[in-house]
Amino acid sequence: MPPPSRPTPRRPAPRPAAQRRQAKAPPAEPRLILLNKPFDVLTQFSDGEGRATLKDFVDIPGIYPAGRLDRDSEGLLLLTNDGRLQARIADPKHKLPKTYWVQVEGEVSQAQLQQLRDGVQLNDGPTLPAQARQLDEPALWPRTPPVRFRKSVPTCWLELVIREGRNRQVRRMTAAVGLPTLRLVRVRIGDWALDDLEPGSWREVPARL
Repeated sequence: MPPPSRPTPRRPAPRPAAQRRQAKAPPAEPRLILLNKPFDVLTQFSDGEGRATLKDFVDIPGIYPAGRLDRDSEGLLLLTNDGRLQARIADPKHKLPKTYWVQVEGEVSQAQLQQLRDGVQLNDGPTLPAQARQLDEPALWPRTPPVRFRKSVPTCWLELVIREGRNRQVRRMTAAVGLPTLRLVRVRIGDWALDDLEPGSWREVPARL
């Protein structure tokens, strides 16, 4: 007696077109905001612990950060209401260069600069090569609260250009070559520059890449 045949599994019926997930349409009026994020401000619009957020500086509904900037870092942050533009700016696969001015503890050597240029080994793998050079002290606004210095240890400034977006990457890179970061200011993302924006101030620019 032949074994009973198994019923053929039925595939779920396809969803009606109206129920399928559709890409969100771009906004009728795309907006792009350049903000100089102050020190000790979270890169989000709300916080349950009463800490300073973007809402304290930008009162524009429907915009979101394109990328992040650590609470203890300062400088250029881009915000937009266009999801596609946000992804193009924030996704590391597009490799938009990001330029940072970094005050570090110690005096940088050519060997340390070359390490940064070659790529640094971090606990989550090696970084891509960076552009790195020493800077004269830039004319920046005073930080509040001020940076804590050790009188017995000199400091210097570097300019680093990276094309990745790992968590606290610049700080980890300088620490890996023996130069702990004291102050970190992002001054450029792609073609967008901080220029003369004061901390907490913003300006709107055309929303295009």
